[in-house]
Amino acid sequence: MSSHREAPEIAKDPVADGTDVYAFVSPSSPTQAVLIANFIPLQKPDGGPNFYEFGDDVLYEIHVSNKGKAEADITYQFRFHTRVRNAKTFLYNTGQIMHIDDTTWNRPQYYSVTRIKNGTAKVLGKNLPCPPVNVGKRSTPDYATLSNEAKHALPGGRMVFAGQRADAFHVDLGSVFDLGALRPFNEAHLISMPNMNGVNSVQSYNVHTIALQVPIKELTRNGVAPSDPMDPKAVVGVWATASRRASRIFDYDSGSYVGHGPWKQVSRLGNPLFNEVIVPMAEKDQWNVRQPKGDSRYTKYVNKPELQGLLPVLYPGVFPNLAAYDKPRADLNAVLMTGIPGGVIPGFQNYTGPVQADMLRLNLAIPPASSPNKLGLVGGDPAGFPNGRRIDDDVVTIELRAIAGLTIPVVDPSYTPDGAASAVEDGTSNSNAGATNEFPYLGLPGGGYQTEPGTTQAS
Repeated sequence: MSSHREAPEIAKDPVADGTDVYAFVSPSSPTQAVLIANFIPLQKPDGGPNFYEFGDDVLYEIHVSNKGKAEADITYQFRFHTRVRNAKTFLYNTGQIMHIDDTTWNRPQYYSVTRIKNGTAKVLGKNLPCPPVNVGKRSTPDYATLSNEAKHALPGGRMVFAGQRADAFHVDLGSVFDLGALRPFNEAHLISMPNMNGVNSVQSYNVHTIALQVPIKELTRNGVAPSDPMDPKAVVGVWATASRRASRIFDYDSGSYVGHGPWKQVSRLGNPLFNEVIVPMAEKDQWNVRQPKGDSRYTKYVNKPELQGLLPVLYPGVFPNLAAYDKPRADLNAVLMTGIPGGVIPGFQNYTGPVQADMLRLNLAIPPASSPNKLGLVGGDPAGFPNGRRIDDDVVTIELRAIAGLTIPVVDPSYTPDGAASAVEDGTSNSNAGATNEFPYLGLPGGGYQTEPGTTQAS
């Protein structure tokens, strides 16, 4: 979930598969915004001898829309290239890696960062080293040092990091996709089983992270850091993409694929779970190659989500009010497609205009919460999802409760949510490596040697 394997074709191309996008005002530097895009889902830490890395043949991008048209007004591009230091060994490392420039690391990876604004490209950094993956206690005994050495200062007060981190997302994949089951409510399911706690399917897995921290004023349309949350110029839309060349040809002489032609988008991600549970399977791969500004074709699925119809069927008698509700879901449309206009929630808005588009929407004038609530706006915390997305926001619970009808009264006071709408969840907690309070915020990745695989049960 959260787009770890959200569409049939991109699931076959994990190196270009975006898993999560985060956008928030930095809690440690409130004058700066943080943009994070994760790729390469469900990485087992002990995945050697050929460990995970960014694709040299993939163009990774983070986009920012600040003019209300759901178009990329600012784009940050990331291109990677990999070296092999010793062509005569199969080993990823030939000794301990104590620093990111150690020659014992046989397959170092480097990248460039380019900003495109108003059609003008500016290289912000090049030949920036990534850290190695967390191989294990012998090979990478001080991974915190390697991680810190891979944080790079860029001109203009920016920071960038690209490398392996612990996945911060948590979800019960094994239950949710077993006929929409939520383990804490197993007894109420159409196919009843005993209630139990949720199982975090993503626990112990890693991802590859691109994290960027920039001054807030760099992202706004007028180049000013906003102070009024009701100012339309305070809101930006954020999404990430991955692109490949139009064609790939296998070169037998080099033993590798060579790309030709222009870049073609193969993956995109804005709001968590949008393509995963809103878009029908036959349209998922098509969604991945389109731009947000054309998302009006998917509005019908937001206004009447399939999961809304399934919940009363899968949990008989639990959601009678939801089953009877036949109006378009204006609440979900506001959250996912336009942002929430002013006047709906006192003192809050993250409206980007009438263009229907799937983007994370972040109001840059809302400061970080002193005591964050993992349920974000639903929990009374306007600094959290769906106002951007922070590392610890429990987006599965938030979106499950929204689809179950908890947010309908915000736009339709005549509706009374079912009692279960405020309690529904998948039962998981964030048992992943904890987020940090400093850039790049995601926790250190799990190490290969330290990994203890679970067991497989067929019945």
